[in-house]
Amino acid sequence: MIRVLFAAGAKCWSEYELVLPEALAAKGLTVDLSRDHAPGTVDYIVTAPNGDVQDYRPYRCCKLVQNIWAGVENLTDNPTLTQPLARMVDPGLTRGMVEWVTGHVLRHHLGMDRHILGQDGIWRSEIPPLAADRPVTVLGLGALGSACAKTLSDLGFPVRGWARRDKEIPGVEVFSGHDGLDAVLRDAQIIVLLVPLTALTRHLLNAERLALLKRNTIILNPGRGPLIDDGALIAALDSHLGHATLDVFETEPLPADHPFWAHPKVTVTPHIASATRPATAATVIAENIRRGEAGQPFQHLVDRERGY
Repeated sequence: MIRVLFAAGAKCWSEYELVLPEALAAKGLTVDLSRDHAPGTVDYIVTAPNGDVQDYRPYRCCKLVQNIWAGVENLTDNPTLTQPLARMVDPGLTRGMVEWVTGHVLRHHLGMDRHILGQDGIWRSEIPPLAADRPVTVLGLGALGSACAKTLSDLGFPVRGWARRDKEIPGVEVFSGHDGLDAVLRDAQIIVLLVPLTALTRHLLNAERLALLKRNTIILNPGRGPLIDDGALIAALDSHLGHATLDVFETEPLPADHPFWAHPKVTVTPHIASATRPATAATVIAENIRRGEAGQPFQHLVDRERGY
């Protein structure tokens, strides 16, 4: 009998208690799934950064800690978590992110706000450029960034991507390293941030890098709030940037008195760009447990040195 501890919290349990057993059974696994296993008997832990387990030392037989979120920055800094750690790469989460990013890129590309918000009797007849004339830069080319970059390229946008390491994505010009980051920032008209949050990427867009951006550049951040220095962003919006559509923030929920709410060049969305979908995430969890039992490599393991 495989013992799986579900430690992602009561709210998540209500979303997974039916779909996860079905996914495990579909893999041919006989599993005792519970929120209350004795630590020394647990084979696998399904968790979230704010989950029930914070001290992983008693779980000495645990083969894998499976996160149900894409972000792992609040788990990688836990010194008691020495077991293999897997991040969530969920097809439903990826699809949701592609749809949010594509929708907001098209919104800014077509200038929809001028017409949606400008119902004041003024005939605004500016014709937007075609996608081929609007360069888009995607920072971060993991599962989410690559999927978004590919979709935008398929729509006809010239897409440049930046990653810490070289990658090949059809239709996307990929840059890497410090010099590559500066290059893609200088030429962008729309920037999408999907970089994982690590010590090296915190405030990736600081005052120095925001100063590299052209006048009226648009920033979309559905990745992680601390990727941008808030104060530097507000200063850049006041001086030369076109708009910032932000879905993630250093403090969430975003405090009611935060200047983003009242800034005319900021759109706030409440961390809804995408989320793990239990129905599809359950299949990912079940597959990793099947792999563990079959002695096969786990999928989506976190590199502790890189932090993702």
